Amino acid sequence: MPRVNPCSSPLLFPFNFSTVFKMKKFNFRKVLDGLTASSPGSGSSSGSNSGGAGSGSVHPGGTAGVLREEIQESLTSDYFQICKTVRHGFPYQPTALAFDPVQKILAIGTRTGAIRILGRPGVDCHCQHESGAAVLQLQFLINEGALVSASSDDTLHLWNLRQKRPAILHSLKFNRERITYCHLPFQSKWLYVGTERGNTHIVNIESFILSGYVIMWNKAIELSTKTHPGPVVHLSDSPRDEGKLLIGYENGTVVFWDLKSKRAELRVYYDEAIHSIDWHHEGKQFMCSHSDGSLTLWNLKSPNRPFQTTVPHGKSQREGRKSEPCKPILKVEYKTCRNSEPFIIFSGGLSYDKACRRPSLTIMHGKAITVLEMDHPIVEFLTLCETPYPNEFQEPYAVAVLLEKDLIVVDLTQTNFPIFENPYPMDIHESPVTCTAYFADCPPDLILVLYSIGVKHKKQGYSSKEWPVSGGAWNLGAQTYPEIIITGHADGSIKFWDASAMTLQMLYKLKTSKVFEKQKVGDGKQACEIVEEDPFAVQMVYWCPESRVFCVSGVSAYVIIYKFSRHEITTEIVSLEVRLQCDVEDIITPEPETSPPFPDLSSQLPSSRSLSGSTNTVSSEGVTKDSIPCLSVKTRPVRMPPGYQADLVIQLVWVDGEPPQQITSLAVSSAYGIVAFGNCTGLVVVDFIQKTVLLSMGTIDLYRSSDLYQRQPRSPRKNKQFIADNFCMRGLSNFYPDLTKRIRTSYQSLTELNDSPVPLELERCKSPTSGLATRTPEAAPGFYRNEMPAGRQRNQVHHLPDHVNGHCTSPTSQSCSSGKRLSSADVSKVNRWGPGRPPFRKAQSAACMEISLPVTTEEARENSYNRSRSSSISSIDKDSKEAVTALYFMESFARKNDSTVSPCLFVGTSLGMVLLISLNLPSSDEQRFTEPVMVLPSGTLLSLKGAVLTFSCMDRTGSLMQPPHEVWRDPNNADENEKTWKRKLVMNYSSASQETGDHQYAIICSEKQAKVFSLPSQTCLYVHNITEASFILQAEVVVMCNSACLACFCANGHIMIMSLPSLRPMLDVNYLPLTDMRIARTFCFTNEGQALYLVSPTEIQRLTYSQEMCDNIQDMLGDLFTPIETPEAQNRGFLKGLFGGSGQTFDREELFGEATAGKASRSLAQHIPGPGSIEGMKGAAGGVMGELTRARIALDERGQRLGELEEKTAGMMTSAEAFSKHAHELMLKYKDKKWYQF
Repeated sequence: MPRVNPCSSPLLFPFNFSTVFKMKKFNFRKVLDGLTASSPGSGSSSGSNSGGAGSGSVHPGGTAGVLREEIQESLTSDYFQICKTVRHGFPYQPTALAFDPVQKILAIGTRTGAIRILGRPGVDCHCQHESGAAVLQLQFLINEGALVSASSDDTLHLWNLRQKRPAILHSLKFNRERITYCHLPFQSKWLYVGTERGNTHIVNIESFILSGYVIMWNKAIELSTKTHPGPVVHLSDSPRDEGKLLIGYENGTVVFWDLKSKRAELRVYYDEAIHSIDWHHEGKQFMCSHSDGSLTLWNLKSPNRPFQTTVPHGKSQREGRKSEPCKPILKVEYKTCRNSEPFIIFSGGLSYDKACRRPSLTIMHGKAITVLEMDHPIVEFLTLCETPYPNEFQEPYAVAVLLEKDLIVVDLTQTNFPIFENPYPMDIHESPVTCTAYFADCPPDLILVLYSIGVKHKKQGYSSKEWPVSGGAWNLGAQTYPEIIITGHADGSIKFWDASAMTLQMLYKLKTSKVFEKQKVGDGKQACEIVEEDPFAVQMVYWCPESRVFCVSGVSAYVIIYKFSRHEITTEIVSLEVRLQCDVEDIITPEPETSPPFPDLSSQLPSSRSLSGSTNTVSSEGVTKDSIPCLSVKTRPVRMPPGYQADLVIQLVWVDGEPPQQITSLAVSSAYGIVAFGNCTGLVVVDFIQKTVLLSMGTIDLYRSSDLYQRQPRSPRKNKQFIADNFCMRGLSNFYPDLTKRIRTSYQSLTELNDSPVPLELERCKSPTSGLATRTPEAAPGFYRNEMPAGRQRNQVHHLPDHVNGHCTSPTSQSCSSGKRLSSADVSKVNRWGPGRPPFRKAQSAACMEISLPVTTEEARENSYNRSRSSSISSIDKDSKEAVTALYFMESFARKNDSTVSPCLFVGTSLGMVLLISLNLPSSDEQRFTEPVMVLPSGTLLSLKGAVLTFSCMDRTGSLMQPPHEVWRDPNNADENEKTWKRKLVMNYSSASQETGDHQYAIICSEKQAKVFSLPSQTCLYVHNITEASFILQAEVVVMCNSACLACFCANGHIMIMSLPSLRPMLDVNYLPLTDMRIARTFCFTNEGQALYLVSPTEIQRLTYSQEMCDNIQDMLGDLFTPIETPEAQNRGFLKGLFGGSGQTFDREELFGEATAGKASRSLAQHIPGPGSIEGMKGAAGGVMGELTRARIALDERGQRLGELEEKTAGMMTSAEAFSKHAHELMLKYKDKKWYQF
């Protein structure tokens, strides 16, 4: 039987024995029966080390029974399943490129073993080698729906592309030799494989078995040669004769091998190493690229010396002198045209004296030489040609260039060589992604509106022709609701993407850096000393799609409110500066002081003023900085184009030489016209309609009485020291390996945060949340209120040491100053907190602490990341104790036993405390622009275990309540009369919810547990301990099948779904281990069972937790293979067929088959059946299901072969009809002629 624990009351009071004797008699057995009967969430197991489902419990109050009767939850575990859907972005660390000229699809291999296959927009497939080995080379079986990949672990794989999710049919593992090059001739089933030892092996593509035919390196070179020729760097059959194979070795040796006679027909030697070779289509000449930047053209009739030698980028020398060496030409392609000069295209080869020049691609067409400079190093390039036949005029029309961080296609049909506009979202990483947001089922008109604004700012100068990679087929599918993804970047830019129907297209780009002045080079360290790099980096975003209000917080402690307009304006930017200060010594020092009769309100009022040039100047060296923002807002009028326009900029300023802490939480209410944000210091609430600061207060002050300006006695600050480099902010470039500049940081390790050394004999903590060794469930973190007569209240705060090990990797643990255990008497002493004082714990939240994960040295810089709430980056100074980690605006019950709802702000902290702040708004619309808004703490305090992550509310029927919002109106529309216009608000709740006695349900989730409270009674109905050994990184209340549920992503890789309001576990899947903090920073859930995260610095991975979508995923994906008839080869003519070689009669099957060549050594290579083949299914589960699966695959393959046979039969019938027609015409032509007339 599961354990049922009563949930502690949100307000904890001293125990009063008098209440015990006043309690009525009751039957204890009936109470337990009632609890068991009304506990739908009690079936969950206790928290385990895996971080899976925790323990669920129900409050013993009678409200739980009422809740069960009113709300019938419709969600079950059958509705949920985890499945990856599609991956967007540029393939990370690309290594290989291939193109099918008939199917017109492109494949890219990466260093991580991934393969991306691209076709027309919507056709985008990602597949992964299980080994994770780097992809060395890719080869399409042209127009066959298959792909061969060679990986760095010396394994060949055959992929089946005739299904929407490609699968490996066969694998061949080489045991004694390393693969260096592969070549598959067109319409051949024999693959040539070159190795590092210089040998050439042949593999049958159909069976993936090694042939006994081997070309050994010592037989290919001359016997007189004393040195090894090196690895095989090139293999290709002669366009003129398929029975001849051209083998290129690294040391400059080229062998023309006769496959039939098994001997070298000719050999070519050159002094420089060879990087690549390409044939002329006639098969009489071939061109080589070398390591000295030269190109050599060889003629088969005179192999003793090159027919032509050129150094395209070398300086011209006098006759007889050799040209100066240049950088190696890594690859060359020699393509011919019927009506013009051939194209010679190569990468590299630049002169050494131009070291600062960027990587380039050179196009030589006749006498014209064009150098195309690239933004990134060239990995590979391919020339796209009209024909797949190597013995015909190639007619190149484009060049696909794979760069380290981009993919471009150059149009060769125009003289200025423009590039095609890329339809794929390859520029997600244009600036490193720092945060993400995902919105499903948003207003349908938003996509058209954003696109209409963004299309005006698109780059010009693209080729007028269509994108040449147009293969595959794709349809819209059943998923039709609009989806939008927002990405924030390190340069301050924000991109809105259309993510509907499994695609990704950029709609609109917003640059937040235009609000600020550009950083001067000379003043860089002074003006922006906190973040040396990326001072405009976006930390988190908040978007209200209905009102189109957009809010951004940056790494330099600023918040910008944007409003959407279709009209261009020129105006000044309004800015506020806020001084957010919290004296932590007030908490640490227990000595009381006499409170002055009239506190100085001037020092406590929030500081807000417009930014001017004088306030931004940094004081001379040696003077403490104070009241200075990190960035300078533009003071002159700024032209703002249509789209999102800055309405207000809010900046935190330096305080007594200390920089402002980074923002950890952000929330906006368009209905209230209020923005709230918090950090490790406190909370700020701003009215962006009247442009005034409503609240600027330290976190500890929020626990005091409702008088915002009341200050309790405090001791003077002691031992305050500030070191210039001890900042808690950092740049974001440190996450990306291509940015090498180190950022000064004040991150402290877990052991460095100790007040004093910790004895090594302390045991490692068992619970991630630190606490007293004698703590019991009844003594859970909460607030204790001592009732004292008015005027005699005094505050006493004691430090409660937590007994944990300093080496504990939990984000919520920290070493204590001593290992002494407290007695019960000591516990009673330290529990004497003053009114409104929180219990002080020396434990830090995951929102403000650095966490350490096992990462490799190569990923250390990229993965160095401090996790914060809302996927932000922050750290905490040793002085800061409690951060604001979650904010939420809602019409709710601010105080206990309220009869009506009112505007409220939910505030969650890193210590698991929840405060409700009441917002008193003017009653009429006219007064809203003039009368002040009152912000008052309501005194409501709730507690959870761990830092608070998210809030949400449900009405009495169990429907998810949406925060109220304002209907969008163009603020710059001159046609509307300002006097007659009124704000239109949508409150998102029924009138019945305001009736007396009605209630709501508040869902609150922390990094450890989730709770459901009944409001206004503030009774805890359900509590679910989600994890003990780990912590939650991201949590969100989402709508699934018209029902609400709680989705959580845990640091140990688990994805968990719980129903609401009962918190019953619906799904717990170990999805992926958190080895990269990029995932923690960008993981986000949304409605309709969708989620995403940044799987690499350049790619977004989307997934679904909906069973329905998993079942329909095949209908949403594009088809990689479409039946296309292979183009016919050009008629070679009678003379060319007679004197053009014997390629047409060459039979590879007879030469390489087992009957002639024999079997290869078993120790040389091992055949491994793939999961997509019949052999791979033999190891699957037995029984009826296994047999059915094998039968289905066999039928699929049989149907595929029958389809191919039918196509071949139809082709033969067509050829026979054509032959009969021509024969009949020939007979009619010569029927009446005599023999002497021929």
